[in-house]
Amino acid sequence: MESLLISSFPEEEYRPLDELRLFTRDKQCFYNHIILDGDNPVGFITYWMLSNFYYVEHFAMDKRYRNEGYGKEIINQLCERIHPIVLEVEIPNNNLAQRRIEFYLRQGFILWNNFYVQPPYKPGNAAVPMYLMNYGKLNPANDFERVKEEIYREIYNIENLIEN
Repeated sequence: MESLLISSFPEEEYRPLDELRLFTRDKQCFYNHIILDGDNPVGFITYWMLSNFYYVEHFAMDKRYRNEGYGKEIINQLCERIHPIVLEVEIPNNNLAQRRIEFYLRQGFILWNNFYVQPPYKPGNAAVPMYLMNYGKLNPANDFERVKEEIYREIYNIENLIEN
């Protein structure tokens, strides 16, 4: 799972691995699932249970199993079991980022065009401009600020981030 995380996300988009291991072991509201096909690991998903929504922190499929329907099946199963769901996606300024957004749109997610930045996971890293996407009964006009503040507080351990 850790090697897939490292190969799937830029270093600034995931927390230190020691912290991830600690959260997996000790945080009751943090879920870290390895996705298996039989005994074969094909991907992973991590998410948090927050006050009235779930926040998907990371989702990745091993590149050998991409475009084979696993990702769609996992997201569909997740959406059947838990909701509403919120996740971060990169600004669609390249083909891969646009494809990710389109994948989630096909699964019923809504893109929130509100300004949002992913706070730095590690000291010295910059915040990363992102968008939020949602599946379920949340509305960007009514819920964005509350959702953003809870993600910042609970996931990134900050009370407020100055955005410009």
